[in-house]
Amino acid sequence: MASQDDLFHPVIELPEPVRRARYGRLVGLDDTKDRLRKEAVLLADPRRLRAWASEHHGHDGIAALGLFTDRAPLFVFAGDVGSGKSALAESFGCDLAEHLDLPVYLYRLKLATRGSGLVGEMTALVGDAFAHLQEKGRRARGARGVNSVLILVVDEADALVQSREAQQMHHEDRAGVDAFLAGVDSLAGADVPVLVVLCTNRVGALDPALMRRAAATLTFTRPDEQQRRAVLTDALRGMMIRPDTIAKLAELTGPDGDRPGYTFSDLTQRLVPAAVLHAFPDRPVTDADLLTLATELAPSPVFTEQQP
Repeated sequence: MASQDDLFHPVIELPEPVRRARYGRLVGLDDTKDRLRKEAVLLADPRRLRAWASEHHGHDGIAALGLFTDRAPLFVFAGDVGSGKSALAESFGCDLAEHLDLPVYLYRLKLATRGSGLVGEMTALVGDAFAHLQEKGRRARGARGVNSVLILVVDEADALVQSREAQQMHHEDRAGVDAFLAGVDSLAGADVPVLVVLCTNRVGALDPALMRRAAATLTFTRPDEQQRRAVLTDALRGMMIRPDTIAKLAELTGPDGDRPGYTFSDLTQRLVPAAVLHAFPDRPVTDADLLTLATELAPSPVFTEQQP
């Protein structure tokens, strides 16, 4: 069996400061965060659903609970580049850890698990990854209940689980998708606190069987004007930028004709840092700096999905 180091990037225990701060900066995604927390809690610890049913319905024998029993602990995060999906995938475990008062361990799958093309290699590596998670998941559920949660994040998931309907798909890749589906199925109803999150810019390229198994598919879009204002208000806190300037920035960074609006990362990783660098080291950032840059910086181009 392949080692943990062969399969995953270094495992990170959450909450930790960098990702906790990243989660906090993802403003304007409150509805998505709330839904993700509920789904993750119920998939990681189904006993909480039974406790809810007993408290609010007088017993845990209600039929609806059966609908949750065999769901795969799988989330698909789909959306444009810079829309916050990868940042949320790697940071929502901080919120989950604090909500459950338990450590959450973040596993990030290496794309090396695709192998080098040798027959059976990809299948074996994917199988090893899920076997590893199963073993760790069983240890994370003790006699007294869940003592930790594991989250596996697969970024650029379309590179690993592309639709088997693609005619140009190599046999080894098809076998790898089969192995991934088998791994997801092995977690459904297994009562182990393991969650799997797939991030993709090309949701249409993912295998349909995988999409059918997802407990939730969360779509990430470019921020609307209210979200842009919230992001900018947070990012510019402490700089004495006027509220009317922030409102104007939210307007300027929106879509205009054929030009798309700014992404979340355009605002937080390009616009605001550019203003700081423009002023450093001789003077403070001014309202005029930001307004000028907002008219000069082009937003990231829209990612055009190519169907398999």
